[in-house]
Amino acid sequence: MPSSVTVTVPATTANIGPGFDCLGAALNLYNRFHFTPFTPLSDSKPFHISIEGAEAKRVNAGASNLVYRSFLQCYERMGLAAPPVDINIKLGVPLSRGLGSSSTAIVGGIMGANVLAGSPLDERAIALLANEIEGHPDNVIPALFGGLRLATMAQGQLQICDLPWHGSVAPVVIIPEFELSTVDARRVLPDQYSRADAVFNTAHIGLLLRGLATGNGDWIAGGMGDRIHQPYRKKLIPGYEEVRRAAMQAGAWGLVISGAGPTLLALAPKSVGDRVRIAMESAWKSQPFAANAHCLSLDVRGAIAEPLPGSTLESVS
Repeated sequence: MPSSVTVTVPATTANIGPGFDCLGAALNLYNRFHFTPFTPLSDSKPFHISIEGAEAKRVNAGASNLVYRSFLQCYERMGLAAPPVDINIKLGVPLSRGLGSSSTAIVGGIMGANVLAGSPLDERAIALLANEIEGHPDNVIPALFGGLRLATMAQGQLQICDLPWHGSVAPVVIIPEFELSTVDARRVLPDQYSRADAVFNTAHIGLLLRGLATGNGDWIAGGMGDRIHQPYRKKLIPGYEEVRRAAMQAGAWGLVISGAGPTLLALAPKSVGDRVRIAMESAWKSQPFAANAHCLSLDVRGAIAEPLPGSTLESVS
């Protein structure tokens, strides 16, 4: 058995216009989780969590930490007793910004536990557990497998589709320095939708997926329309309309809310990706909150576990 394991998990952008709760893509921002079992001293607790990164002070280092809870749930699913563990978290994905930070924690905790236990769970079992903990698959599935993924429950089974993303398509994000919780973002959504809205989103997700597969900008631009979540959530993000207009004027095909927000995602030709990034950042300057824009790329590997052989630590005080 490995003495420790490091799990690297990518950020994700979910919903992607009409793909509410089912469509997500992995991006090249990462959280890293290092797990080392130890033999505890008689008076020490069965875990120790340390966090590094710009937002480290905002992460709970107690028993309710999502990485640790997912670690424990994985051992419970395997029918094994969880060992005392030291967890070091290196943050690279902004917290509560619509980039799947909670999904990185869930996937990291499950994969760390699985590797330390000798990998009894296969990828499908890991995906099922991650979906159960998160409650919907659009973030955890691309975080686990990478790429662009469509995932949904069909006939009682978690169905996952690996979808093509054309190399000419650049994801450009602007990340505001304020949080928007998924709970708050869901609270503004209506309980029912009209038939027209359902038909609209069904047609547009098909168009968007064909556009992403082929790089056809007209299809991408047309396919990014949505009537399920963005019309209600955009009012929670000051500067949304200004940034959208600036991105479009700079050559983007369209702009949507990433996950529950407040991060905004523009899809643009790679040739104008930097121009779109600069335009989005400039448009945001009138807002009271700072924001940083990045021209990113698709992560195609997903979560990676790197086990280290050897013996466990003697103790952690």
